[in-house]
Amino acid sequence: MLRAAGVGVGDEVIVPAFGNVEVSEAVSLAGARPVFADIDPVSYCLDTSAVEAAVTSRTAAVVVVHRFGRPADVRGLRGVGQRNGLLVLEQGESEAPSDEVAQRRQRAAYLDAKLRGLYTPDGGVGHTYQQYVVRVPGNGRPDRDAFARSLRTRGVECWVPVKTPVHRLPAFRQCVSLPETERAAEETLALPVDGALTKRDMQRVVSACNALGGLLQAAF
Repeated sequence: MLRAAGVGVGDEVIVPAFGNVEVSEAVSLAGARPVFADIDPVSYCLDTSAVEAAVTSRTAAVVVVHRFGRPADVRGLRGVGQRNGLLVLEQGESEAPSDEVAQRRQRAAYLDAKLRGLYTPDGGVGHTYQQYVVRVPGNGRPDRDAFARSLRTRGVECWVPVKTPVHRLPAFRQCVSLPETERAAEETLALPVDGALTKRDMQRVVSACNALGGLLQAAF
């Protein structure tokens, strides 16, 4: 899509650093340079004001990535594109059947109501909960990782959704200030909300998290 739009050598393309490296790789393959902008701490998608601040005379496009099933602020980002004459492309996430989305939303609502000691996600309009991503309060990565290890010993599957932001990877390393991206990479943890999980499974997730939550209360 970038090549078809004429984006190439000498151009810059604004992309998120919080997420998969494939977007930055696509920009490089088109001959352009990826420029990283910070994310919104609620949606984990590109922050409109951060994108606007990253625009230069070389900027040709913005790639909007929807994250964890939560839609990005496409309207706001398209506004940035219109004001600056930029191409705005979207990378969507794979769509699930409506019944599966309904089941994930039901399980997410259960976790929202029952979890203690964690920052639960702000659902927002249209969230499909491809991943249910919480934040573990405390001292960032050490506490988050310790919390994850403790959950796994209790039989609860969990995973770090973004281990290393793209701007920290050797191939795309840049000295750029992305405080929300850095914080999200250090604090976020994904919990299971798959439609196949039973009520007992969900109770186990809540019980395990809340048993550890008392250790986190001081961070609030």
